[in-house]
Amino acid sequence: MRWDDALNEVRVVECARAAVDVLRVEYDSRRVAPGAAFVAMRGGSTDGNRFIRAALEQGAVAVVTDSREAYELLLREHPKIGAALVEHGRRALAELTAAVLGHPERKLAVSAVTGTNGKTTTAFLLEQILRAADRKTVLMGTVETRVVGEVRESPHTTPESRDILEVFADGVRAGASEAVMEMSSHALDQERVWGIPVDVAVFTNLTQDHLDYHGTMESYARAKARLFEGVGAPAPRAAVINLNDSASRLMMQSAQDCREVLTYGVGRHTSATDHGAIQGEQPTMMAVRVALGVAGTSFELRTGNRTYEVESKLVGRVNVENLLAAIAAAHGRGVPLEDCVRIAAELKAVPGRFETVRNQLGITVVVDYAHTDDALRNLISLARGVANGQVITLFGCGGDRDRTKRPKMGKVAGEGSDLVVLTSDNPRSEDPNAILKEALVGLRATGTECIVEPDRAAAIEKAICAAHSGDIVLIAGKGHEKVQILRDGTVPFDDVAVASAVLRELGG
Repeated sequence: MRWDDALNEVRVVECARAAVDVLRVEYDSRRVAPGAAFVAMRGGSTDGNRFIRAALEQGAVAVVTDSREAYELLLREHPKIGAALVEHGRRALAELTAAVLGHPERKLAVSAVTGTNGKTTTAFLLEQILRAADRKTVLMGTVETRVVGEVRESPHTTPESRDILEVFADGVRAGASEAVMEMSSHALDQERVWGIPVDVAVFTNLTQDHLDYHGTMESYARAKARLFEGVGAPAPRAAVINLNDSASRLMMQSAQDCREVLTYGVGRHTSATDHGAIQGEQPTMMAVRVALGVAGTSFELRTGNRTYEVESKLVGRVNVENLLAAIAAAHGRGVPLEDCVRIAAELKAVPGRFETVRNQLGITVVVDYAHTDDALRNLISLARGVANGQVITLFGCGGDRDRTKRPKMGKVAGEGSDLVVLTSDNPRSEDPNAILKEALVGLRATGTECIVEPDRAAAIEKAICAAHSGDIVLIAGKGHEKVQILRDGTVPFDDVAVASAVLRELGG
């Protein structure tokens, strides 16, 4: 694409036009190749303007910068390249990338899911329903990225706009008509999803997390609510909102420009006295007569004057909500409810979400991503509902993240479990023992027996060895992750693989 034509789609403060062709857009100077336009922007941890020289040395033909100093230096020292000064670097990255790629975001119907817990599962289920309904899809989420069946690694829950749009472009070339993606609060707040037109927006829930970034729950909630207002794009056509959650009021207010609003909830929890839901409201789709079991779940789905019998292999009340959200979103995308209900019976769980590790010892060993106090509470409650014996919970708290949730997680684990094994979970730059001490404050207040073992592999072994037939061992925090992030670097680590090895050693 000609640089001058691309500039017509970017909001610039000043620009220097040039007779160059832009072949691709990059924000990482290490990925720049001849013919690329480099977007240099200030971020939370680094300033991309420091790498303009490196980008030019690798063949960049144009530079977009949010620094006037850098822009004026470019004009003086590199008068033949394209240059643009912008106010918002991330917005410019999205606008320029979309233009160069031919606007793939406009050729897909995008469904986006936000919420503290359930984003990954809801997105995963929704994409499965759409595929089963003969739609070609793109999926972008925490666990993996899928492009019309091709599975790719997902480095972030919601990457930068350039990377999102490149995946979208690959999907369009492969014939995709739908995209399903998770939109984290960070991505919404930082505008990494600028200009992406969302057709169906989904809100799962809001519980404490990421306060190291957002500061307050109010700020965290407002970041989530931006999904329903549109981020550099019109408001979504349809909104799907969990009426059980206390933040549903804010989401409903933020969705006032959406043409269609679908709500969902589970039976008796749809009143102001339960979780602060909106007084007098009844959800568009409501689950009643919920039956939970270790092998799956069933419930009646009531919507208007119709009732459907839903059977699912997914386990736990939280997955009733996730399934309702996915069904409502799929219906919002035009899949008949009858088809959604039929497909629900065959939906697969997400790797690392209540993933059982097979063994012949009679012990139920579960690996789950739960890494907030609310998610841990839900996980333990689910285990309690299906356990024939004790519940043994292993968990840790991430380093360089919200410290206030550490004693809360300790308290939740102690209140719901018969034995707690406290260990490390991505300590990052922090001292693992210091993290454990903060979690122990809440745990010891419950009086529940606990084992403290900083080495996660050793902790998993101790948790499983403490179990007997009929017990449930919950290995919480990492789920699908395959690494442990330490002060000295990142090392391979897989909870499922470690647990499997321990079980094999025990003869199971």
